[in-house]
Amino acid sequence: MMRASGTVGFQGQTDSVSSSRLTNAVAASLAVAAVSLCLIVTLTVLSTKAAMAMSLPV
Repeated sequence: MMRASGTVGFQGQTDSVSSSRLTNAVAASLAVAAVSLCLIVTLTVLSTKAAMAMSLPV
């Protein structure tokens, strides 16, 4: 994230606003969320396949 110091718009010198630790923490939390979402989707697909393989008595 960049912030313009004392100017309006995108002109002028920019200063770094976010720290590298915050950026790394956000990236790590997004990675964990993506992995957990993939795991949930995989378990849902597998359980659906298993339920479809079993024949339900009519």
